[in-house]
Amino acid sequence: MGLFRRKPKLPPADRPPLAADERVLAWAAAGNGEGGGVVVASNQGLWLPGRAHRLGWHDVLKAVWSGRELTVTPAERLAEHDGYLVVADCPAESHLLLDPGEVPHQVRQRVTRSVAYTRHHPVPGGAARIAARRVPGVDGLTWTVRLDPGTPTDAPEVLAELDRLVADARAATAPADV
Repeated sequence: MGLFRRKPKLPPADRPPLAADERVLAWAAAGNGEGGGVVVASNQGLWLPGRAHRLGWHDVLKAVWSGRELTVTPAERLAEHDGYLVVADCPAESHLLLDPGEVPHQVRQRVTRSVAYTRHHPVPGGAARIAARRVPGVDGLTWTVRLDPGTPTDAPEVLAELDRLVADARAATAPADV
């Protein structure tokens, strides 16, 4: 017998409706193990108890592992502008994982790998984080802007500055001509 305990396969009853090209990387029972559901990390995203759909890695704004509890803050899409999305924090979701296995590692690795660019900038009346994320199955980068709390969301001077910042970031990350 080896030093590492192999986790049993995910029971079919707990398996989320995976896409044809999606595979389970890690899973853990959530809550007390009785009716708490499961957290499933796949190559395309995170399945959380109480959600009927997958949360793509690019849609996870923040994930924190306390040693017992996984807290995930998903993105909420507020608006679409020319070439980028404006997003905000959804309420954080916390799940107790008594036997987490590889779930925290996979979440950290996948969320971190999805980020290609991130910078925080002042804008009129507040600040914003400009980010470019990799989306599984999509060529190129998906650009998002997350406004700090209290930053005006529809002020013309803010939108103009966001357009400029995203354009500058795109130019800075564009591949050089060969």
